[in-house]
Amino acid sequence: MEEMKDYLSSRMVINIGPAHPATHGTLRFIMELEGEKIIKCTPEIGYLHRAFEKSAEKGTYTQVIPYTDRLNYCSAMINNVGYVMAVEKLMKIEITERCKYIRVIISELSRIMDHLVCIGANAVDLGALTNFWYFFQKREEIYDVLEALCGARLTTSYTRIGGLMRDAGPEFITGVSNLLKSIPHAISDVDKLLTKNKIFYDRSRGVGVISGEDAVSYSFTGPCLRASGINYDVRKKMPYLGYENFDFEIPTDSAGDVYSRYIVRMEEMRQSLRIIEQAVKKLPAGPVNCDIPNVTLPPKEKVYNQMEALIRQFKIIIDGIKPEIGETYFAVEGANGELGFHIISDGTTNPYRVRVRPPCFPFLSAFPKMTEGAYIADAIATLGSLNIIAGELDR
Repeated sequence: MEEMKDYLSSRMVINIGPAHPATHGTLRFIMELEGEKIIKCTPEIGYLHRAFEKSAEKGTYTQVIPYTDRLNYCSAMINNVGYVMAVEKLMKIEITERCKYIRVIISELSRIMDHLVCIGANAVDLGALTNFWYFFQKREEIYDVLEALCGARLTTSYTRIGGLMRDAGPEFITGVSNLLKSIPHAISDVDKLLTKNKIFYDRSRGVGVISGEDAVSYSFTGPCLRASGINYDVRKKMPYLGYENFDFEIPTDSAGDVYSRYIVRMEEMRQSLRIIEQAVKKLPAGPVNCDIPNVTLPPKEKVYNQMEALIRQFKIIIDGIKPEIGETYFAVEGANGELGFHIISDGTTNPYRVRVRPPCFPFLSAFPKMTEGAYIADAIATLGSLNIIAGELDR
């Protein structure tokens, strides 16, 4: 009998990931268990390390833009916007008003897409499959609009230093207007299915809790920080792209658990729709690219017909953009939180150093604290609510 007691009380070590559907990416957790209770959790990362920062130092400033798509690939356009704005700050470039408004629209569409994926996939982890289909349908519809804008769906590379790849035509505005009508219905449907659902509530309330104090200590930002009661949003604290001129609220909750993170993201999507609606109504006319000879390419019709424009394009393509010696840090409010780029220029066509501040890296640092003492099922629910994207985490 004593031997059986020792056997039942012995600890077991298991691996969750890196090849596991519940990890939502190439992550590995070494779990030490007593029964199903987690005694110790050790995260291991690096399975999707692409050396983004060193690769960025090997290419020109413009060639870095496609690399940013592969950070948080669920909201790639926000990465595009954040990087080029860091370079623009370094070079003291002032972009056009139309460019600002289009960047706001694509950033908020990307935020909605990201939250649709996060909530839908997290609900699947808890056994609620229907919500996934409601949300992924809208995600695909947003992809259709973005594809019409830039020709790509997942990895867009739409922004340019000093502007955009191309202007947004009437079909884009029509597509966005249709999304403003259809997305609220999907949010409402999932709200009715989940928010007061007894099973979902019991599986998420009081699970994966982190206090506001601890969230700040771990450098949380974004929805995960605001779900712990801390009202911090880069769009409000350090406004960019004219966000200070938009009317929107920053949703917060106080419990700091899986349920709070769900509530915050649901409301954030509604606020993003408010911002997009205002941006569409106020979208000014004019060019989307600033006219700076050593930065922005001339229009194609001029390249084909004017020698000066042909020489200008040739110089930019061959020589590349050359910021003056200096360094800068610029942050945007990514879908997961503060996404920052620190760039050092040595005066050449390639960045001397590039450093990314990925929003979800601190979340994984806090994951053991949030799960030790809980059960395996709770750890899966917690992980999904943190929305850790491996491309951004490992870089």
